[in-house]
Amino acid sequence: MSAAPPRIPVALVTGASRGLGRALAVELARRGHHVLAVARTTGGLEDLDDAIRALGGQATLAPMDVTNPEAMGQLAQAIAGRWGALDVWVHAAVHAAPLSPAGHVDAKDFDRSVAVNLRATAGLIPLLEPLLRAGGGTALFLDDPRAGQKFFGAYGSTKAAQVALARTWQAETARIGPRVVIATPAPMATATRARFFPGEDRSGLADPAEEARRILAAL
Repeated sequence: MSAAPPRIPVALVTGASRGLGRALAVELARRGHHVLAVARTTGGLEDLDDAIRALGGQATLAPMDVTNPEAMGQLAQAIAGRWGALDVWVHAAVHAAPLSPAGHVDAKDFDRSVAVNLRATAGLIPLLEPLLRAGGGTALFLDDPRAGQKFFGAYGSTKAAQVALARTWQAETARIGPRVVIATPAPMATATRARFFPGEDRSGLADPAEEARRILAAL
């Protein structure tokens, strides 16, 4: 009687269509994971799928908004039904509001920052915790310590709140799992950074693909 084929590890990447999220999705596929890629931009997801297929990898595309609780609930149910567990969750979804003085933060941008950077994270953790625990999995968060810096009020405060929530979850699950890791990437040549620092000399910035390899190697 032949042995059952080994189970392919499953990695969920929220915010997978661009920047470091995309690079991490490609690197996870290179390392043999089936990548479940979530993002709002269908075109970005299709480009990611092409890159993963070029490596001989496997991906499932989920064009969804992480701020939609019903969609995220359906996503968790679909993961449970198809795979039963998660090996990795990379949370790279972020809203990078335009820089502005604290006294002039646009209300819609601030609300969107709270919705994406904090509320969506708070909603995903209870949905994905059982799946990660079932797979002995790891959740990876990406820090970007901008809190308190000039003009970073909306982004810096909500990103800091996201990381604070992740650190709380990390402390609570240290003994029982899932494993929670918070990485701080080096400054990278991404479109988001270009919006924050237009005209910056990008020659000294890290390549997102190299950062993805470094971060995952540390896991």
